[in-house]
Amino acid sequence: MATPVGRIEKEFLFKALYDEKLAIAYVKDRNEYTLTLELPAGAEMTLRHNKPIGKLKPHTKLPLLFNYRGQVIDFNTEVISQKENLIICKTPDTLYKNLDRNYLRVDTPSDLKILFTFRGDRYNLTFPKVPEYENITVDSLGQNINLSGLIKQITSSLKNFADGYKIVNFKDKKPETIEERIVSETGKTLFIPSTAGFLPKTDPYPKKRIITEDIFKRYLETTGVGISYLDETCARFLKNKMDDGFYSDAWVPILFHEYVIGYIHIWIVKQNRLPFDFSVLDNVYQFSKVLAFSLKENGYFEHGRMQNEAFEGKVLDISASGLLFAYPLGTSLLATFLVDAELTVTIEAPYRTISVTAKIVRRFKDKSACYFGCRFINMAPEDIRFLFEHLYGRRIDADDTAFLAGQV
Repeated sequence: MATPVGRIEKEFLFKALYDEKLAIAYVKDRNEYTLTLELPAGAEMTLRHNKPIGKLKPHTKLPLLFNYRGQVIDFNTEVISQKENLIICKTPDTLYKNLDRNYLRVDTPSDLKILFTFRGDRYNLTFPKVPEYENITVDSLGQNINLSGLIKQITSSLKNFADGYKIVNFKDKKPETIEERIVSETGKTLFIPSTAGFLPKTDPYPKKRIITEDIFKRYLETTGVGISYLDETCARFLKNKMDDGFYSDAWVPILFHEYVIGYIHIWIVKQNRLPFDFSVLDNVYQFSKVLAFSLKENGYFEHGRMQNEAFEGKVLDISASGLLFAYPLGTSLLATFLVDAELTVTIEAPYRTISVTAKIVRRFKDKSACYFGCRFINMAPEDIRFLFEHLYGRRIDADDTAFLAGQV
């Protein structure tokens, strides 16, 4: 995923752009231009282009990209003025590296029409919501699931490593305790290996799912606890659990799409029993996914299912590997545009229509709109070739083999 470059690295890269006369790519009207930094960058940048580029109005946004020793860097700048073969622009505040693509974003050609449709099911439910999307498809499960039998199986397994357990549905009970509130608001697991110790300081999972000590303290701040009292409040929280006879404790959310529908609480009260570890959490997390899936298969969420209809977002730019679109604030549809959610994107061009899956990989917003960066997934080779040539105005050549291999 694209990450901002730090201040020192940014200064180094701008120096390299000037000293080594690195090529900066820009695409306009299906023509690719090579720009170079004419003078050292200060508050402004002076760029020389390799061929006539046409008139650029002041305040025109330029999406630019360059390669420094195998690392692809991109940034956006704004035109100040233009004379002969020089463009004077604002020096950007931020450069981005670790891109999900090797090719430049361009303004959407006027002859393209782009429509979006959600893949799979969408729901409007009354459970607590979190800003992440949980895909609960379990391919290994059959279609006919006996819910009561499944719960008996899960609870029987829980007894193997816990002294006690509880499965709570937020339809029947709204979050009240501090544990319930933090689990429902974060969608993450409250894991206390030992009440005589500390909350986890790090989260070992690639896709973060643990409430670390730092997250717990940030939550306490939102409830009005002063910064100087955070350590004391954490310590008192754990001591109260120990005084109540709990030695190990975990609260695992049950997630369905963007909703926390409940949780599984497990605990240990016997001193001679091994405390919970991450393997226990893995098991309970899997139980929670199976439980959510079985509820779906038994029609539990059917009343909240929404119709999937095509919609148009304002596509700000597009590359051969993804796109960025905006959607106005204040619409209910925004709640379903979550990171990892998948869309079907229909790209209508003259004489050809492409249908491709796109995954939302990042989202951000300003005062007027919310913005969503999407990456195309498993696009057919012939569609890749067509879109590439339509956007960049040239055929794919031998230098584009990494692109064709999907390394974008």
